[in-house]
Amino acid sequence: MTWKMPPEWAPQDRIWMAFPRVGYTLGDDPAEAEQCWSSWSAVANAIIEFEPVTMVVDPSALAEAKKRLDPRIDIVEAPLDDFWMRDIGPTFVLNELGQVGGVDWTFNGWGANAWATWENDREIAKTVVDAAGVEHVPSALVNEGGGIHVDGEGTVLLTETVQLDDHRNPYATKERVEWEMARTIGATKAIWLPRGLYRDYQSPGTSGHVDIVACFAKPGTVLLHWQDNPEHPDYALSRQLEKQLLGETDAVGRSLEVIRVPAPDTIIDEHGFTDYSYINHLVVNGGVIACGYGEPEADARAAEILEKAYGRRVVTIDARPIFARGGGIHCITQQQPSAQPAVS
Repeated sequence: MTWKMPPEWAPQDRIWMAFPRVGYTLGDDPAEAEQCWSSWSAVANAIIEFEPVTMVVDPSALAEAKKRLDPRIDIVEAPLDDFWMRDIGPTFVLNELGQVGGVDWTFNGWGANAWATWENDREIAKTVVDAAGVEHVPSALVNEGGGIHVDGEGTVLLTETVQLDDHRNPYATKERVEWEMARTIGATKAIWLPRGLYRDYQSPGTSGHVDIVACFAKPGTVLLHWQDNPEHPDYALSRQLEKQLLGETDAVGRSLEVIRVPAPDTIIDEHGFTDYSYINHLVVNGGVIACGYGEPEADARAAEILEKAYGRRVVTIDARPIFARGGGIHCITQQQPSAQPAVS
């Protein structure tokens, strides 16, 4: 059986999420908990206007979830440690018959971080696969959904500091990772970026997930996080990555077009340099759920770029509380593609 991950703009059956429960990410006081619950719920309640949503909820958070979520949202109960569905859930793929499967990556807390626990989260991909009624595709590679981005035609974006991380895959080489990417998601061409954004290497962080840096908007077109303030460490990275991507070709041999997506003006928060990025958006049926940062002009500019890139209506949600916890809207969601008559 061969599998291929469709692009994120392909037709979807639903979006999967996980609801915040008491723990490290939720916060230490009622105000932080309220902020977290409100942000996750706002994203889910926005998505349900476009397509179905299923929320995995720890039994301890069930009452809170039912109070805050749109009643149209389905709930699956399962024990959770954290609630970053992109990373703990499966990566959905299609086989040559157009049937859906779910890749169950090995999960170890983004490289066995001291602040993370994953006894429950490492089981969530299988829980979701079973609940979705699709085929289970296990993988021994330690990887997260936020560490890959595909064009649907065989090209995958990766970062060297994620899949080749000694705390994830100490014996991995690019060749071995690429072989597993071909087996699980049908990637025949890997484009390796050297690193991710500066903040993503702080605690909590993923050590460079690509889904906050660059993504495909269509085959041959990459949206790139663009930091235009020379005081920010990502200023040099943006330019390095643009130069690299412009020199790359995709799986079918075409040169890449790069569209800059400027970061908002805010470059520092209470923890240091920000990683506020509009790249970390979610494409849904007929729309895009975009991150906002309380900057009307910058948020509107990003929404206009995304709307033009995808040809879909953009809904912007304040993502600052999500980013304060280590990720964005793309990180807390996972799309399940629709089954297709055939896959070429």
